[in-house]
Amino acid sequence: MSDVHVRKALDLKAKAEKKLKGGLFGSFFGNKYEDAAELYEQAANSFKLGKKWEEAAQCFDQLAECHVKLESIHEAASAMSSAAGCVKKADPKKAIPFYNKSADYFCNLGRLGMAAKSYREAAEQLEAVGANVESLDFYEKAADLFETENQTSETNKCKLKIATMNAELEKYNKAIKLFEDVAKKSVDNNLLKYSVKGYLLQAGICHLCIGSLEGSKEALERYEDLDVTFSGTREFKFIQDLIAATEEGDVDQFTQVIGEFDSMTRLDAWKTKLLLRAKKILEEGGEDDLT
Repeated sequence: MSDVHVRKALDLKAKAEKKLKGGLFGSFFGNKYEDAAELYEQAANSFKLGKKWEEAAQCFDQLAECHVKLESIHEAASAMSSAAGCVKKADPKKAIPFYNKSADYFCNLGRLGMAAKSYREAAEQLEAVGANVESLDFYEKAADLFETENQTSETNKCKLKIATMNAELEKYNKAIKLFEDVAKKSVDNNLLKYSVKGYLLQAGICHLCIGSLEGSKEALERYEDLDVTFSGTREFKFIQDLIAATEEGDVDQFTQVIGEFDSMTRLDAWKTKLLLRAKKILEEGGEDDLT
């Protein structure tokens, strides 16, 4: 069945190419770009039915070019998004140029929120294949545009992703700044304020990974001022107890505190990974240089 769709797609693509090569005479009977656009779209969809993802993406790319000629930039941007959606099924990294083009078109239209979504899609595809450093750049672009559009929730999602990834890359100070920034912008929002304790916990764990006892203490005091309810939470006591164990140089106590918290509130993989780093610093009795 897929062969039937592919043959149909190839025929439609050939017709589209022929339309574009048509001379002046042919243009008297209609706009060749409109005709070619219709054929390329049909070809792309037929390639999709045949599961020929890269070929479908190429047709959507050509469709976008036709829309540009017709000054239909929104349609061009949508076509590029479709191209990216197809090619990512074959090779996620090959989708990145299409997401970039889509974002460029949306930016030119002033549709910054849509451009941000294209950048975020690119970031997610890169992250999925383990290209975390590359994906950070796209998450940051997305966060900037979402923030420009005052889309607080979407901005926060991107910033939190950037923060967690930076922490994994041992860029703790940058991660802390982002966690604190999201916490500050959420604390007075009735819908977001209940998540603040989690962000401050993540920032506190990053401080422990730096290995500065005084820095951790000072941060915990600031977090009490930032969110007046924080001192009454399990997250606050958890960080407080970890700091106390660190101050005593007691690795066993540090481990016990983690175990007790985990038995009540399951620690995710990210927190577990960073707490193991903090424990290692405590075991070695020194301050980590990787901030």
